[in-house]
Amino acid sequence: MEHIGCYLKDIYFNKKSGRLIFRHQNTQKYLFFQDGSLIFSKTNQRQELIGEVLFRLGKISEEVYSRLDEFIEPKQKIGEILIKKDLISQEELYDGLVYQMREITLNIFPFFEGEISFQDIKGFFEHVLEAKIDVPVLIEDGIRRMKFNPSLIEFLEKKVPFPKGKEFFYRLTEEERDVLGIVNGTSSAEGLLRASSMIPEIFWKSLYLLYCLDLIDFEGEEKAFVEERQVKKAATEEMEKKIDEVVTLSEDIANKTFYQILDVSPAASQTEIKKSYFKMARKYHPDLFSGELLSDVKERIEQVFAHVTKAYETLSDEGKRQNYDSKMVTYSQEDRKDLAKIAEMKFRQGKTLYDKGMYDDALILLGEAVSLIKEKGRYFLLLALTESKIPSLHKKAEQDFLKALKLEAWSPEAYVGLGLLYKQEGLLVKAEKLFKKALHLDPEHTVALREVEAFEKKKKKRGLKEILSFELLGKKKK
Repeated sequence: MEHIGCYLKDIYFNKKSGRLIFRHQNTQKYLFFQDGSLIFSKTNQRQELIGEVLFRLGKISEEVYSRLDEFIEPKQKIGEILIKKDLISQEELYDGLVYQMREITLNIFPFFEGEISFQDIKGFFEHVLEAKIDVPVLIEDGIRRMKFNPSLIEFLEKKVPFPKGKEFFYRLTEEERDVLGIVNGTSSAEGLLRASSMIPEIFWKSLYLLYCLDLIDFEGEEKAFVEERQVKKAATEEMEKKIDEVVTLSEDIANKTFYQILDVSPAASQTEIKKSYFKMARKYHPDLFSGELLSDVKERIEQVFAHVTKAYETLSDEGKRQNYDSKMVTYSQEDRKDLAKIAEMKFRQGKTLYDKGMYDDALILLGEAVSLIKEKGRYFLLLALTESKIPSLHKKAEQDFLKALKLEAWSPEAYVGLGLLYKQEGLLVKAEKLFKKALHLDPEHTVALREVEAFEKKKKKRGLKEILSFELLGKKKK
C-alpha cells in the first residue's frame, strides 16, 4: 500500500536519512530526514508556505504579511530575512518551522492514491538542522486525524497480526489498547474484527496505527486461516455471551431512560450517541442472531432492539431530544455543573483548533459546546467566526452571529464578525452599520476603526469623482 504511514514507519525504525517525495495531481511535497527524524520540508501548497504559517500563528503582523513579496531576496530564505530585519525572533521562526513541517506531513495522510518515493541520502543535511520532529508523533496524529479509507481493509484484512514492541504503548488511546488486547498471533485481522463488537472504522485505523508504531507485525497471509476452528469456537462463545446479555437487558429495559439504554450521559454529543447506537446495533440487531433460537429469546431480542432504535431516533433528533428532556426529571445541580464543564472543555479545544486554522475540526467541537449550553453568547460567536471561514456555511454563520448578539448585545466582537461576513458577501451598507455599532460599544476597537475609516475614504473618493465629473460635463456643455 502506497501510504505515508508505511514510509514513516520504515524511515523511523530503520533510522534512515534521505528525502521522501510525495506527488498527487498538482501537489508536490518534499520531506527530509536525518537518522529517522524529520528535519526539513518543502511544499508547493500556498497555505503551507512558511510566510502563511507565521501569519496564521500570529508571529508576523498583517502588515508584514501583506509585504512579504518585498522581502524576497535571491538565495535567501524568507525566515532568515525576517530575522535579519528584526520582524521575528529565532524562537518564533523555529516554532513556525515545526508547525509547518507538521502540517505539510499530516496533510499527506488522507491520500492513498498519491505517488510516494524515498531516496537514501547520507551526510549533507547538517546545515538544515533548524528544527526536528519525532516521527512517531506524526504517525499518531496523522492516522487519528485522517478519515477512514477502505484501502486499509484491503491492506490488513487477510494478515495475521501478532504483538511485537511495547515502546509506544503508553501513548495509545483506550480504543487502540482494546484492539491491541485482542491481537493473538493466530487470527487474521478480519477474524479478530468478526469476533469482536468493535466499530470497523475504528478497528482498522487502530490496527494500522499499531502496525506503523511497530507495536504489532504480521505473519504471512498464508497463515490467515490456520486457526479457523479456534475462531469459530470464539464466535460461538461470543454469540452465547450476547444472548445472555440481551436476555438480561430485556428484563428492565422498559424502566430505563433513553440515555441509560444507549449507555450515554445526558450531556452526550450527537457523535457519542451515534457511536453508542451503532455499537449496540452490532450486538443486538435481530439479524445477527441464529434463526434456531427459541421463540421467547427471539422476542426478547426484538424487544430490546426496538427500545434501542426508539432511543436513538429520539436522541439523534435535536427537536425530539429537547421535547424528551423537558419531560424528564430536571437535571440535578451536579448534572448542570458537569454539562457546563464538558461544554467549556469543548469550547476551549475548539478555540485552540480555530487559532491554528483547523476550522473543520473546530466546527465539530464548537457545535457540541453550543448543543450542551445554549445560553453562552461567546460559544455562538466563535462558532459563527469558524463558519464564516467556510464559504458553504456563510448563511449558518449569519444565524449564529445573530444568536450571539441576542445573548450578548453588548459584544463588539459579534458586530465586527457579522460586519466582516456581510462585507465579504458584498452587503456593504449592512456591514458599515455593524462596524459603527461596534465602535459605539468600544470606540477603540482596532478592526472596527479600520473598517469604518476604509468606508469613509471610499465615500470621499466617490464624492471627489462626482465633483470632477460634474465640472468636466459642465465645461463640455460650454
